[in-house]
Amino acid sequence: MRATILRWSATGFVMTLFLTTSAAAQQPAADPPGEIDALAAKIEELDQQLRVLQRKLEIEKEQAAEKVKVTPTVTAGKEGYALKSADGDFQVKFRGYIQADGRFVGDNDTTSGPTTFVLRRVRPVLEATAFKIFDFKLMPDFGGGQAVLYDAYADARFAPWLKLRVGKYKPQFGLERLQSATELTFIERGEPTNIAPNRDLGASLYGDLAGERLSYAIGVFNGVVDGGNADLDDKSGKDVLARIFALPFKNAESDAFKGLGAGFAVTSGSQHGTLTAPDLPTYKTAAQQTHFRYRADGTVEGTTVADGAHWRVGPQGYYYVGSVGFLSEYYVSSQRVRRNVTSDDVQTRAWQISGVYALTGEKESYRGISPRQNFDRSKGTWGGFELTARYGELKVDDDALSYFANPSTAAGESHDSVVGVNWYLNRFVKITGQFENITFRGGAPNGGDRPTERGFYTRLQFAF
Repeated sequence: MRATILRWSATGFVMTLFLTTSAAAQQPAADPPGEIDALAAKIEELDQQLRVLQRKLEIEKEQAAEKVKVTPTVTAGKEGYALKSADGDFQVKFRGYIQADGRFVGDNDTTSGPTTFVLRRVRPVLEATAFKIFDFKLMPDFGGGQAVLYDAYADARFAPWLKLRVGKYKPQFGLERLQSATELTFIERGEPTNIAPNRDLGASLYGDLAGERLSYAIGVFNGVVDGGNADLDDKSGKDVLARIFALPFKNAESDAFKGLGAGFAVTSGSQHGTLTAPDLPTYKTAAQQTHFRYRADGTVEGTTVADGAHWRVGPQGYYYVGSVGFLSEYYVSSQRVRRNVTSDDVQTRAWQISGVYALTGEKESYRGISPRQNFDRSKGTWGGFELTARYGELKVDDDALSYFANPSTAAGESHDSVVGVNWYLNRFVKITGQFENITFRGGAPNGGDRPTERGFYTRLQFAF
């Protein structure tokens, strides 16, 4: 507004100068010398005022340009809400997601869990960047009526091939575990994720090599049990981790094998439990019911505890081409255990293969799909649809069942089959429906098998 007033003032002065000059030109040549001097002085005054106005306009433009350089920008869109400095060196992002599930378990028994509605995940996410290369993430979870800290870590991105992460986060091991919960193909992760560590405290170096065709991670962590999420060190010793993952055709001209990736991961450490904290895992079903646990009655004779070396190892890979995708993992976890005076190494093996097909033609990827068209009834568009299927198995050594676990309550083998459909209404909203069937070996009295867990599971996800 001020600049506009100045422009009009300058225009007025110019018009006055023009009219004054014209009037002077029309005066008879015989005007007295005094009037000519006065007119010249007036012209000089007007010219000086015009110069002052022009300078003021220049100063205002310079100030406006400087203000743009330091004024932060506020954005709201599909990537969340963000506040960014003008030079882009500093940024704060606010994101989050809610997953509301319905579990409709078909069998009327005490092992499958109740038919229920549950807030599976309620996670606000705060992310920040400082000086362009330092990142921070904080993510608690309030799902299930509990408050749990899942992520709290800092990254330093020195170069594409050299990055440092410190804090609490997902150790770079399980392929499906490393997917964000908002990008999952299925409502619950498969059997191999029962083995992969969930969250741990530590530090790792990671990065991309060979034009992002090869990625690596090496790290040191406090160490957690299979599927574990811990905030404290159990003082059993540290776990070391190494992972390598290759995308050999990522930069190829043809799309045929760009989505082919394969890798290998390993952890090695030790766990030492006590009667009150055995430091051993439990394995759960899709309905979040425990189907295997070690003996633990609080006595020396009736409690199995971790007693030494614990390692995990396994290959992993995926292949996505066009509207089709496949993902597979196979892991082995070995844990030295002890009950009373008897010790042994117990191994657990788990594997899965899953497939996905985008019915509406979207391009499939490890990060899921983005619907071509958002759901909008007025326009006759319905979003994107996926068909999904998975099969997986988990098996604990028979030695564990015969001595270190109770075969009447612990099912040492499970077989998981899933079929479902995902409906992406837009980038923010996804509805999932799936039927899951899990059969077991063992886990019932008199050598019987735990009842089959059959259920229809639904999820409404809102993520921004």
